[in-house]
Amino acid sequence: MPYLDEIEAAIPGLRAFARALSRDREVADDLVQDTLEAALARQAQWRGDGPLRGWLCRILLNRFRDGLRRRRPAPVALALMPDPPDLSAARKAEGRLALAEVHAAMGQLPEDQRAALLLVALEGLSLAEAARAMGCAEGTLASRLARARATLRQVTGREAASPRQGKAGE
Repeated sequence: MPYLDEIEAAIPGLRAFARALSRDREVADDLVQDTLEAALARQAQWRGDGPLRGWLCRILLNRFRDGLRRRRPAPVALALMPDPPDLSAARKAEGRLALAEVHAAMGQLPEDQRAALLLVALEGLSLAEAARAMGCAEGTLASRLARARATLRQVTGREAASPRQGKAGE
């Protein structure tokens, strides 16, 4: 697939990743545009070793981190997508509360754990692709992902916090 076609195919995923990272639609759109601009300007730097989507995600993540270093993000209102009209009002309210709870919990995660979770869960990258995009070892990424998932389960009350038990008898 030609370079520009691959970039075009990756845009929806980049938008979703940027929105999940930044938690602001306008900031996310700017982030995607900056990413696409950089990818087009640096086409000669693309080595072709692996999927282009992973390289684009790495550019986006680096741009996002640069933005964090420049300014502290302002709190943003949670924008929820409307539910299909056939759901009952109670289910809608319950779903929105659960979504708001997970959204707030993801905001509490450290940036590296949140990025790892988003690349694997939202973008569907493999551990190897996500590790390359984040510039870390696959084991490091797996550890960040496990910690992020455990924290989300604990913060959202999906798993009771229990201290780790040592050897029997301790």
